[in-house]
Amino acid sequence: MSNAFEYFKNLTSTLNRWFDSHAELEIKSDINSEGIDWLRCLPFIILHLGCLGVIFVGWSWFAVSICVFLYLIRMFAITGFYHRYFSHNCFKTSRTLQFFFAVIGNSSTQRGPLWWAANHRHHHKFSDMKQDIHSPRHVGFWWSHMFWFTSRSHFPLKTDLIKDFLKFPELRFIDRYDTIIPILFGFLLFTGGNFMEINYPNLKTNGLQLLVWGFFVSTIVLFHVTCSTNSFSHMFGSRPFNTNDDSRNNFWVAILALGEGWHNNHHHSPSSVKQGIHWWQIDVTFYILSIMSWLGLVWDLRKPDIKPQINIKTH
Repeated sequence: MSNAFEYFKNLTSTLNRWFDSHAELEIKSDINSEGIDWLRCLPFIILHLGCLGVIFVGWSWFAVSICVFLYLIRMFAITGFYHRYFSHNCFKTSRTLQFFFAVIGNSSTQRGPLWWAANHRHHHKFSDMKQDIHSPRHVGFWWSHMFWFTSRSHFPLKTDLIKDFLKFPELRFIDRYDTIIPILFGFLLFTGGNFMEINYPNLKTNGLQLLVWGFFVSTIVLFHVTCSTNSFSHMFGSRPFNTNDDSRNNFWVAILALGEGWHNNHHHSPSSVKQGIHWWQIDVTFYILSIMSWLGLVWDLRKPDIKPQINIKTH
């Protein structure tokens, strides 16, 4: 009877957390729950299955262009704001722009900015140590790449690591109800596609096509490229800096993730807004933030003077 009660309790808490991610944050059974919570993974699985919709909806240049555009702008929201701003305070900005990019970042279905940043700060605090929640050295490739966040033990918000941004009620709202924006985002794509089909038939698109390409495909590609910094960039690449972890510079991750692949550079100087040190280390996120600083949208960009060491290991 007690086991049945515990199962029912976990079931209801999981369902509740789909809509209120801050609900029941202090469930003691979560602490040692390192396995995959498959019920919680259901929306994540649906996102992947949704990509198969391309078989039925076909494609159009307009839909594919929207897919690429939404990938790029949301990737910048993740790299520039979820990572370099919320996680590392690499620059300053206004409360309005902070909220704007928190909304765009949340549309990526990588949860709220507070949860994302707190877990990333935890990663830097224990990088590739046993306490690191997604180190391929200790938990293997697939767990470090994506399965770590499916565990109930990693679901609660680490409030002690994100106190500086907890003071903003709008960020707490986005973080707590982190499914609202992705659902609205998908709805807008669907209705927008239907509008295009009726008013601009020459674009050869429709609601379902934009939903599949603009939401499902764009979001899943964005997700796996983002997660590649946790997995590939701790396993494959060069190490110009002798950091106390396995971080590596990975060219392909850097290109796809708008500069995030210069991961060994980043772990050597995590507070720097500039991760591509050399001119040939393409860092699109830094370029965009530099332009924004010229426009007065962001300021106090932190760029430590880094002198690379001799390359100690390459794979």
